[in-house]
Amino acid sequence: MQNQISPLILSFGTSDPVGATGLYADMASFAAMGCHGLPVVTSILTGDTSQIDSIHPIEADLVDEQARTVLEDMPVISIKVGHVGSVENATVIAEIVSDYPEMPLVLDPFNTTISEQTTEAEDLELSVRELLIPQASLLLISAIELSRLAESWKDNPEQEDQTADAMTLIDSGCEYVLVTGTACATGEVANTLFNESGIVRRDVWPRIPGSHSGAGSTLSAAIAALLANGLEVPEAVLEAQEFTQAAVSHAQQLGMGKLIPDRFFWARESQPETSVAPLPSSKDLS
Repeated sequence: MQNQISPLILSFGTSDPVGATGLYADMASFAAMGCHGLPVVTSILTGDTSQIDSIHPIEADLVDEQARTVLEDMPVISIKVGHVGSVENATVIAEIVSDYPEMPLVLDPFNTTISEQTTEAEDLELSVRELLIPQASLLLISAIELSRLAESWKDNPEQEDQTADAMTLIDSGCEYVLVTGTACATGEVANTLFNESGIVRRDVWPRIPGSHSGAGSTLSAAIAALLANGLEVPEAVLEAQEFTQAAVSHAQQLGMGKLIPDRFFWARESQPETSVAPLPSSKDLS
């Protein structure tokens, strides 16, 4: 009798040679949550732990072929979309996810560092807003990225209203919006989850010292994995934040640049009674 397989997650994103962001970060986070990741490359990055030097999008037909071949072969549970690489890729991915509306879609498409290397950044941002955000079960976006995106529809871009901006995205069809990295007066940072009713939850976390790369990718991938494991969105968001906070707290200096979150921090802790580390629970991640 065949054992029950791990939940399968299809992930669209970049190939990052550092493993800090994109697909390799996703695969590590999925595995830490007991899931199996299916990577679809949308672009290839060059760079190191200090910076991203360039981004090279994959042809849209190849992105389409990668994804549809896997979807026809395996019982995928959920989909995660990171940086899509090009307007053409955004169009193809939007068509693919529209064919699988029953699957939760976690969308984490905005990365300021990567966007700076993209010649068509504004057009790409518009295509994501019009084609992908309306289909998302959850959009993860930083407070800075939300403010910048809101300039595309505001008459007065200088007027800051995070709740109104998040609700505009929800009105377009997105079920949940998680806004991360809002600075608090106490020096902490807040992550706020919105749905059509307004604020669902607001979690405040201490700011971890140091310069890190990949925290956002870790958070969105963990949410996708927890949804694939059957959790509801608010609970998945909380547990994913706990996991990410712990991974960033255990970040490693792998090169001369930024710190990289350790998604397998729990496996490196001492295990006096067994040589095999158990998968992390929400209590372990607190």
